[in-house]
Amino acid sequence: MLILAPPADHREGLADLIDRFACLNIEIHIANDLPELDGYVERRAMPPTRRILGAPISGLGALGKRLFDVIGASVLLILTLPVLILAALAIVIETPGGVFFRQDRVGYRDARFRIWKFRSMHVAPSSIDAEGCVRQATRGDARVTRVGALLRRSSIDELPQLINVLCGDMSLVGPRPHAPRTLAAGVPFEDVVDCYSARHRVRPGLTGLAQVRGLRGQTDTEAQVRARVASDFEYIRAWSLWLDICILFRTVGVVMKMHNAH
Repeated sequence: MLILAPPADHREGLADLIDRFACLNIEIHIANDLPELDGYVERRAMPPTRRILGAPISGLGALGKRLFDVIGASVLLILTLPVLILAALAIVIETPGGVFFRQDRVGYRDARFRIWKFRSMHVAPSSIDAEGCVRQATRGDARVTRVGALLRRSSIDELPQLINVLCGDMSLVGPRPHAPRTLAAGVPFEDVVDCYSARHRVRPGLTGLAQVRGLRGQTDTEAQVRARVASDFEYIRAWSLWLDICILFRTVGVVMKMHNAH
């Protein structure tokens, strides 16, 4: 638990302070009556507070979710092994270059990790501009190969992320991980949504509540980013293993429709 007790003359920066700690999987409180805090540690009494954020997944819930991830990812890797092999062969036959694409993403507690995907584009210069912002794939993107287009529409390009799940970088269900400094309408995601880092209080997911609601693929506007992140926050507040199971089943239907995947 973190209790914030800023002096009265420093409260204008409180929102920024909360945002800085929002990615942590802990409870965050703000002290109500600051003058009464004097000596509360010695009295071993909790100061009067208001809870700003609660720990979303902890204790047995966290253990259960991790076991569900490991077992589920292992089973899915075995079941999809023929598809993985065929996809890898198709990539190698069509264009020169590696089978896999790896990219830095922001994950649990704002930590960076390398995400695994099947390569769906021609080997080309980095999609990161001089300011460190990431250029997203767009509809009709010339960088996408013919095999890559099929892999993207069917979401098969995402299957290697089951390795990330087994390694503990990701979960089967959670907010989708974004690349650092990804843009929407020329503005980085983290500058669009207040307390954006709060979506990193849980492990990012292979799929999520936003994705089964159709909020996936290209984000052209700030409104699209806000809608996606709002669903991420809703998932974190309402998390349960049953919700994860429901989202996984709904994901099957979304993938079959091949909608908004570019």
